[in-house]
Amino acid sequence: MNDSMMGEKLNEILKFVYSYLIKMGASKEDAEDIIQDTAYKFLQYIDSVQFNNTQSWLFRVAVNQYYDMSRKKTRRRDILLKFNVQELFEEETPEKAFMQSELERDIHEILTKLKPKYRQLLLLKYSTGLKIKEIAELYSMKEGSVKTILHRARKEFIEQYRRYENGHRK
Repeated sequence: MNDSMMGEKLNEILKFVYSYLIKMGASKEDAEDIIQDTAYKFLQYIDSVQFNNTQSWLFRVAVNQYYDMSRKKTRRRDILLKFNVQELFEEETPEKAFMQSELERDIHEILTKLKPKYRQLLLLKYSTGLKIKEIAELYSMKEGSVKTILHRARKEFIEQYRRYENGHRK
């Protein structure tokens, strides 16, 4: 693979990682800093990174940097996850905008109660649209393990949703 093709592939992977960091709750500025640091580290360690593991390596380095940054900012605050719920609504009206903000708040509230691994996999599967095979590659896991964790995460999300709904109706 020539340098130009490698540069394009690296840029494509880093754009994906950037969008994932934004969905995890990173500000645009923080996500840009993390992507820049990740690219720099990749260039530093390019000889030790296997070509077929490049995407996983970049993803892990960026996510770990985000976690480190989050821990430095506040030790006790959970990592905020953001959902782009606007895609669920076709037409923007005041009622729909209000419902959208309520739904977004509810989903965020429920996600913060899940284990970090469950949140990550649910976001990767349903927010970024990755396939199970791609998620398995990112985490160096077997596809069956990813399916099992996603099943448990969905089950836990539903359970938390029911508790949340019952708590709000009273």
